[in-house]
Amino acid sequence: MAGVARMESMLVQFVVSCLVFLSCLRYGNAGITSNFVRSEYPSVDIPLDHRVFAVPKGHNAPQQVHITQGDYDGKAVIISWVTADEPGTSKVQYSTSEKNYEFSAEGTITNYTFYEYKSGYIHHCHVDGLEHDTKYYYKIGSGDSSREFWFITPPMVGPDAPYKFGIIGDLGQTFNSLSTLEHYMHSGGQTVLFLGDISYADRYQYNDIGIRWDSWGLFAEQSTAYQPWIWSAGNHEIDYMPYLGEVTPFKNYLQRFATPYYTSKSSNPLWYAIRRASAHIIVLSSYSPFVKYTPQWMWLREELNRVDREKTPWLIVLMHVPIYNSNDAHYMEGESMRAAFESWFVQYKVDVIFAGHVHAYERSYRISNIHYNVSSGDQYPIPDKSAPVYITVGDGGNQEGLAGKFRDPQPEYSAFREASYGHSTLEIHNRTHALYHWNRNDDGKKMATDAFVLHNQFWGTNHRRRKLKKHFARKYIDRAAY
Repeated sequence: MAGVARMESMLVQFVVSCLVFLSCLRYGNAGITSNFVRSEYPSVDIPLDHRVFAVPKGHNAPQQVHITQGDYDGKAVIISWVTADEPGTSKVQYSTSEKNYEFSAEGTITNYTFYEYKSGYIHHCHVDGLEHDTKYYYKIGSGDSSREFWFITPPMVGPDAPYKFGIIGDLGQTFNSLSTLEHYMHSGGQTVLFLGDISYADRYQYNDIGIRWDSWGLFAEQSTAYQPWIWSAGNHEIDYMPYLGEVTPFKNYLQRFATPYYTSKSSNPLWYAIRRASAHIIVLSSYSPFVKYTPQWMWLREELNRVDREKTPWLIVLMHVPIYNSNDAHYMEGESMRAAFESWFVQYKVDVIFAGHVHAYERSYRISNIHYNVSSGDQYPIPDKSAPVYITVGDGGNQEGLAGKFRDPQPEYSAFREASYGHSTLEIHNRTHALYHWNRNDDGKKMATDAFVLHNQFWGTNHRRRKLKKHFARKYIDRAAY
């Protein structure tokens, strides 16, 4: 009992500290522009003979393995991989017991060309009927060249299901990228919310484009084979190259990365939604039509109406281009999507919106600019308790380098900004509170540089919190208040 009492005391102190810190963030008069300058690796891609690009041993061994959620509620995965020499088998064997594979699923095989590059054989296998909160082992390939991995399914969808997401954007395949990936893998994150701009292969020419898509798959497999990455597409996935005769947007991306778009009634794999633990996650496409009456606009209107905050309290939106950005890089590029969707984000009380694109980090206060209509209304963003927090995490480490020039003075809506490489985590504790961290990759050490308690927009209101009879967070917050 004494140990329990000490633990409760520590939790109370933690909550008090968080609340004090949060109050400073909410009511501080000015945001912070960090003057930290890190010693970074050169912004060049890792040489192809580096160990992170090692091809698995064995004839036709599966490579570039990655998984993503395969349904709406987390009871399925899509497992993808490439075989280089021949199609081989597209079967996935899996079980809850290691080395004892009771079940199997059959996938599909495809390949494609890009200019004169010919891809390997790309496998996508949908594995469904899984149990929640369970570790599964899986095996792909055949004979001595087969390979084995594992993943853990999320808890059943529910309002108090705890879960920890990682957030990474604009990763690429530099030594800075490797630092970010390795730091994330030690964070305890269970699923990556990826914000677009994957391989930066489009910065190459001719056949090297396809080769650098392959190398990124090898590079990231150390994480992507073991936990879902929830994909969104950025400008570096478009690969529109008329000089090569390649004019089909997103050709490389769509061939390689599957999404469960059909389970959320989307007509396009570039925008979709999933529910995972206590979160409803909506993925938007910044580079697909989204103005009124377009398919993406109509789908988002319907999907927002499907959100049930009683089951999934946390409403999270992913996009590539940030709506609010005070960096000179890509300044105002998100304005058209803001005009199209911001009023919905406020109406439906979205908790947080993550974006990439700008190669720096920035977090906003809760603000909106929904009253301005060209001729009247508020001309600047104003505080809005119903609005999301906007967070840019475009600092994964790609070869274009950091966007180090922020606009001066810092806008009132901007809470914190810094041009450093890193990743974020969002740790959901229950229906009312989540803990957010941005982790700077500081000379090989994971540094928690920006952190705050995120209050849920739906359950954070007093009248809804009073409905909770036995709730962990309420218990300790109420005690801390006294």
